[in-house]
Amino acid sequence: MPQKLKLLSQIAAASFERGQYFFEQRVLEQYIGDYIRSLAAVPPEPEALQVESEAALRAIEAQHGLLVERARGVFSFSYLAFQEYFTARNIVASYNLEAFEQALSGLVSHLTDPHWREIFLLTTAMLRSADSLMQLMKQQIDALVAKDPYLQEFLTWASQKAQLVPSPPKVATGRAFYLALARTPHVASQFVLASTLDQGMFLDAALDDLLLNCAIEQSQSFAHAYACSDALNNLLVIVLDAGFQKSLQQLKDQLPNATQNQHHWQLWWKTHYTAWVEQLRSTIADYRNIHHQWRFSPEQQQTLQHYYDANQLLLDCLRSNSEVTAAVRQEIEATLLLPQKELEKREWE
Repeated sequence: MPQKLKLLSQIAAASFERGQYFFEQRVLEQYIGDYIRSLAAVPPEPEALQVESEAALRAIEAQHGLLVERARGVFSFSYLAFQEYFTARNIVASYNLEAFEQALSGLVSHLTDPHWREIFLLTTAMLRSADSLMQLMKQQIDALVAKDPYLQEFLTWASQKAQLVPSPPKVATGRAFYLALARTPHVASQFVLASTLDQGMFLDAALDDLLLNCAIEQSQSFAHAYACSDALNNLLVIVLDAGFQKSLQQLKDQLPNATQNQHHWQLWWKTHYTAWVEQLRSTIADYRNIHHQWRFSPEQQQTLQHYYDANQLLLDCLRSNSEVTAAVRQEIEATLLLPQKELEKREWE
C-alpha cells in the first residue's frame, strides 16, 4: 500500500502541475512503468513492463476506486479532492532536504493561481512544521509589489493611515481597512479585516460612504439630495476637528434648502454640483488623507488583486490546523501589507 500511495502521489503531482485532470491510459501506464522500473533491481523487459503496468492500473481502479475510467482509455481521479490530496502529499513526502526545499519553492511559484489554493492549505496542514512554507509565501507575496514605486506609495499611504489609529486590535487590521477603503480593485472591499472600528476608522468609513453616495451626478432626485444633506448632518456630530467641522458645515450650507422647489434643485445641480463634490473630496483628502484618486493601470490592478488574494491565502493557511511557531506567526502578522521600505527597516532593527 505505501508504494501505491507514493505512485499515486507522483501521478497526481505531475498531472496537476500540467493542469491535467484527465489522462490517457498510455500516459498513466508510462507513469506506472517508470515507477516499477525505478524499484526493480534488474530492469524488466519492455513487453513484461507493459503487461505489469496495465495490470497495476486496473488493480488501482478496481481495488481502491481512486482512478476511474471516464471514457474508453481516458482516466481521472474519482474526485478532484483526491488529486489535490496526493499532490500535497507528494510535496510533504520529499525524500531529502534539497528535494523538499525544491518542492516548497515549486509550490510557492503557484501562489497567484487559484487552482492551487487547496494544495497550499493541504500542504500546510500536513507539514510537521509549516514555518518554512509560511516564510516563503510571505517573501513571494511581498515580491509581487516590491518593484513598482506607485504600488509601494499606495502601501505606504495605507500604513501611515493605520499608524494614526489609536489602538487597533492589530496594526495590520488598520492597513487592510485602508487598502480596502481605496476600493482598488473593487473587490478589495471583501478584504476588510477590521470588524471593530475605533472612532477615527469609523469616521473614515462614513466619509467614504458619503463620497460614494453623493458623487452620483446622474441622480437629481429630492430623495438623493436629502440623503447627502442628512449624511453631512450625521458626520458633523462625530467630527472632532474644529477646522474640518467648519469646512464640512460650509459645504452643507452650499446645498439648496430642503424647502425649495424641484426646479431650483435641478438648476443648482446642473451648475454647481460637480464643483461641490470635488470640493468635498478635496476637503476630506486634506483633513483625513483618504480618497485620493489612485489611478492604477490594468497591470497594476491585476497585481493588486493577486496581492490581496495571496495575503488572504496566507492568513487562511496560518489560521488552518497548521504547525507554525509563535515567533513566525507573530512576525508574519505584524508585517502583513507593509511597503518594502518598512520591511527592510524591520530587518535592521
